[in-house]
Amino acid sequence: MDDVKKTATALGVALLLQTVGGLVWAGGAAARIATLEERVGEQRLVAERLARLEEQGVATRAALARVENRLEEMR
Repeated sequence: MDDVKKTATALGVALLLQTVGGLVWAGGAAARIATLEERVGEQRLVAERLARLEEQGVATRAALARVENRLEEMR
């Protein structure tokens, strides 16, 4: 009977330790996910700004082409 109590206690302690370990791991995973979500949010803003800059570059090239065409017509 003494062996059964020791085994039950050992299993209980093992289960408790695994549960604590799982909770610590889950907490760490949640922190990593929060950090990644923050980074993605920052990158989204940068991507939007980059897209606007690219469109401004296209518009600037088009305006320059129009100016060059007018200058060539004046020659």
